[in-house]
Amino acid sequence: MLCCWLSSVISLIWFSNGEFMDSRPSSLGDCAKKWLKLWEKISGNGYGKIHNHYYQYIGSKRVRKTRWRNLLVAWLVLWIIVSFSLFWFMSSKALENRKETLASMCDERARMLQDQFNVSMNHIHAMSIMISTFHHGMSPSSIDQMTFARYTERTAFERPITSGVAYAVRVLHSEREHFEKKQGWTIKRMDSFEQAPPNKDDYNPEALEPSPLEDEYAPVVFAQDTISHVISIDVLSGKEDRENVLRSRASGKGVLTAPFPLIKSNRLGVILTFPVYKTDLPSSATVEERIQATHGYLGGVFDIESLVEKLLQQLASKQSILVNVYDITNSSHPISMYGTYVSYDELQHVSSLNFGDPFRKHEMRCRFKQKPSQPWLAIMTSIGILVIALLVAHIFRATMSRIAKVEDDYHEMMELKKRAEAADVAKSQFLATVSHEIRTPMNGVLGMLRMLMDTDLNVTQEDYVRTAQGSGKALVSLINRVLDQAKIEAGKLELEAVQFDVRTTLDDVLSLFAGKSQEKGLELAVYVSEKIPVMLTGDPGRFRQILTNLVGNSIKFTEKGHVFVTVHLVEEVMESPESETLSLSDNTLSGFPVADRCKSWEGFRTLSHEKPASPCSSLASDCINLMVSVEDTGVGIPFEARTRVFTPFWQVGPSISRMHGGTGIGLSISKHLVALMDGEIGFSSIHKIGSTFTFTAVFTNGCSNTSETKDQQINKHSNSVSSEFRGMTAVLVDSRPVRAKVSRYHIQRLGIHVEVVPNIDQDFSKIGSGNTVINMVFIEQDVWDKDLGLSLFANKFQKFDPPKVFLLCNSIISNRWGRFLGYGVYTPTVIVKPLRASLLAASLQRAMGVGTKGRSLNVEVSGPLLGNLLLGRKILVVDDNKVNRVVAAAALKKYGADVVCVDGGKKAISLLEPPHKFDACFMDIQMPEMDGFETTKRIRDMELNINNSIERREQSVEAYENVSDWHVPILAMTADVIQAPQEECLRWGMDGYVSKPFEEEQLYKEVSRFLCTASDHNTLE
Repeated sequence: MLCCWLSSVISLIWFSNGEFMDSRPSSLGDCAKKWLKLWEKISGNGYGKIHNHYYQYIGSKRVRKTRWRNLLVAWLVLWIIVSFSLFWFMSSKALENRKETLASMCDERARMLQDQFNVSMNHIHAMSIMISTFHHGMSPSSIDQMTFARYTERTAFERPITSGVAYAVRVLHSEREHFEKKQGWTIKRMDSFEQAPPNKDDYNPEALEPSPLEDEYAPVVFAQDTISHVISIDVLSGKEDRENVLRSRASGKGVLTAPFPLIKSNRLGVILTFPVYKTDLPSSATVEERIQATHGYLGGVFDIESLVEKLLQQLASKQSILVNVYDITNSSHPISMYGTYVSYDELQHVSSLNFGDPFRKHEMRCRFKQKPSQPWLAIMTSIGILVIALLVAHIFRATMSRIAKVEDDYHEMMELKKRAEAADVAKSQFLATVSHEIRTPMNGVLGMLRMLMDTDLNVTQEDYVRTAQGSGKALVSLINRVLDQAKIEAGKLELEAVQFDVRTTLDDVLSLFAGKSQEKGLELAVYVSEKIPVMLTGDPGRFRQILTNLVGNSIKFTEKGHVFVTVHLVEEVMESPESETLSLSDNTLSGFPVADRCKSWEGFRTLSHEKPASPCSSLASDCINLMVSVEDTGVGIPFEARTRVFTPFWQVGPSISRMHGGTGIGLSISKHLVALMDGEIGFSSIHKIGSTFTFTAVFTNGCSNTSETKDQQINKHSNSVSSEFRGMTAVLVDSRPVRAKVSRYHIQRLGIHVEVVPNIDQDFSKIGSGNTVINMVFIEQDVWDKDLGLSLFANKFQKFDPPKVFLLCNSIISNRWGRFLGYGVYTPTVIVKPLRASLLAASLQRAMGVGTKGRSLNVEVSGPLLGNLLLGRKILVVDDNKVNRVVAAAALKKYGADVVCVDGGKKAISLLEPPHKFDACFMDIQMPEMDGFETTKRIRDMELNINNSIERREQSVEAYENVSDWHVPILAMTADVIQAPQEECLRWGMDGYVSKPFEEEQLYKEVSRFLCTASDHNTLE
């Protein structure tokens, strides 16, 4: 406690000295900051209150010196009082501990003395029972003086505190003469024995006087050898013994005498007497019944001084305290039974003793031999506290001279803080403005270019338009990346949670880079594990963005070989033995060596054996942990540049930027997006060999159970692409196992059974057997070029229907196709990679003459069908920018919609007041007079009021075209992705979100979620 107090005071003094406010680097200031943080953790809110009060009363104004002087005097007086109070408290505590120690030691000795006395008392009681049984209960008696003496001598160790044991028999006056003749001696008087106690040398029992005539006598008949001189003495003739005997006989319990000098030793002792009865008496027997049943009296002599001496010798600390034992039956004249020591310590403790006789009372009094020493600990502690208080007062006084500087530094810091906050707000406003002002005209430019593409253009004009479109999209992509980086830095980037098909998402990514990979002749492929559910719940846009960044980098830096994307479950990769093998071999997609992908996830915490596999196990029905790897055979990353790969706006060198372009922020954004998905990202790279980037991402299962997952997977691959190919059989000719596995995966997505063979000759043998009907044959380009079995291939099908032959290649090389034309029906159909389900379906439909009834969702819909998708739908477009209204209206009219455009929120409210004919509304956010948020809120309030009125029957539903629940879908259409994200739009009551610049398909897909027409069903089926 003292150390914490001292640390807090020193930390506060350092703070007041301005160490924390000094903007210059200082090791002392850094140390003080650590002390302050540590104290804040210890004291919690307490230090925060001190901190606030400090700046309220010190940092806010200059304080007069007299006030500080008075405060300093009060401080000193306070701690002087605290010092003396602490001294008194510690001294009292030491005295209390001394009392407790004395009480514990005294109680321990009293308990041991009492226990030893009780043991001897129980043994004497047992001897009384033995005498009653073997002496009085048997005729003739089995006990005589010799037997009794021998027995008591041999059992003396069981009674270590008794000097001797004797038995006196009860003799009536009528029986005295007969008794004396039988014993051969005369009953002697006790009082004459007490008046002249014999010494052990001149003792003669014959010299004692006979006992006078009484009603009864109690002469001693048996005695231990140590006290055999008491034989023939009448114990009833002595005053003390008589009272003892009579009380014992009347109560039936052992009783004690007062302390008296023992014969021969002259030491103080007591006699314990037990009655011996003729028969067993009930506990409720009267005194008269007990007298009549009495046989005799058994007594034991106790040497109290010897008992206490033996007890103290057993204790190691016997010299530290003095012990006195008293008989306090007569409280006014207590009899000292042991102890004559003189103590100089006034501290005393009294412990009560219970020797079994309720009439006699005893106690033990204990004192320390030495006086207590001085309380040096209390003295030094109080002096130390006083010294510390004086030292703090001195430091505090010296600190006052620097308060003015602290005030100035504090106010300067607060001013800088306000400027920084204002700069941050200005930065956000600037980004929002730039986003809106650049995206709005870009939306017009790209939209007008798309409209221009729908007109009749010659080849040169079409090439110019496509070039302009590509440049515009590149500019939008750059803007999006910069804004994403800004949102990441501002902490405003959030993920949405919608259902999506991970396989379709990957197909879309491949479609983006199909042209570039074909131009370079690269093998671009993707493989998704069959254990991954069809539908996942997460943010498909951000997932696609990560893949686009990684695949785009791989395409950019790879001149030959392949780019391979694989998607597995984390548990699947950990349990697979393939993950332990190196990838530096020819068993790759293109035959080129690659970097070991296992090293790309070595640092992942989710794969560590010391921690759980993932934040939530993908074995659970609602949580899927994916591992995605992007492998390439590009230039690789130099070793010295690997630590800065994920640094924003950084590239390996200026030559890279000049040669390949780019901003250097794609990987940085990807890393932050992966972190938002509860994942990790890493890479493995070998210079001039290639790189492998791997990341994990956590999604939830979009299917309710496993069976549903499998059914959806089958139906999705068949119905969403084409159902005409289910049940067909295909042969895939490929000599590379990895590439064959990828091709087989894509073909099987159409419901086709696939057989894989390594060469054409082996394929002939399988087809020639006639056991299997082969509908189609897929042959890799390098196998086709290498094998020379085409004539034999034609001869094998003279008796059978020839299958369709498909040639899989990476790029179109026109000078090769001439040699295929001479084979007639065996002329192969060329499919240019990368393979996707939509591409395969379209190629097979064209080649095999099927597919007129169904159409893939991923295949572009023809012009006449586009005009029916939104036919009969009336859509309102609200935007203050005329160009944006024209672009949006043209895009929606292309799908057959009836479009109405207005330039303000007030007009939109008047048009959307129920009843109305609009099926949806696209609403701009930033508009003059009334923005999109306020417009949407008023529309929702208006709809709610009308719905409530209809529900309360205040208005008839017929007046509102028999619609009782009015809610028009309002879709945000904004260029401000900083201050108007999707979550903000949904919070204001909007139903969807489209960011500018938008594509035609974006508008249709977003509005089609809320609309359903017959033409939709016909198209999707």
